[in-house]
Amino acid sequence: MAGKLNVQIVTGERVVFEENDVDMVVAPGGAGMLGILPEHAPLITTLSLGELRIKKGSVEQSILVYGGFMEVAEDKVLVLADSAERAEELDIERAEAARRRAEASIASRESTMELQEAQAALRRANLRLRVGQKRGSRRGGPSGSGPTPAAPG
Repeated sequence: MAGKLNVQIVTGERVVFEENDVDMVVAPGGAGMLGILPEHAPLITTLSLGELRIKKGSVEQSILVYGGFMEVAEDKVLVLADSAERAEELDIERAEAARRRAEASIASRESTMELQEAQAALRRANLRLRVGQKRGSRRGGPSGSGPTPAAPG
């Protein structure tokens, strides 16, 4: 399809998003944000923790990705995410509880490894809260929407 992107976002557990006729993808690349339009040059890049936005007409969807890779080739965008969740799957109360647990773990400074894990959990929780509040999410998605990654702690 000339002038549009085919987008697929997958994790080891499920297909998180799959759609044709997408106008633009904005992704958190390892070296910064990337904007992908139709006829983009072939590309393979790492992804960092962040919000991946998919624009189709006047509609924009958000997918939270927690690391992985993205390949762009021939108007196809393939994201192989370590883990990912749709913004509508977010549970703000759960994210807030995870943030509090991570902050408590950081304050206790048990060990270097635990501190790094708590800091990563805090980054994930803050991302969920920021995107969830921006998108107006309140609870997790409808049952059957697939598993939402659990926050450690």
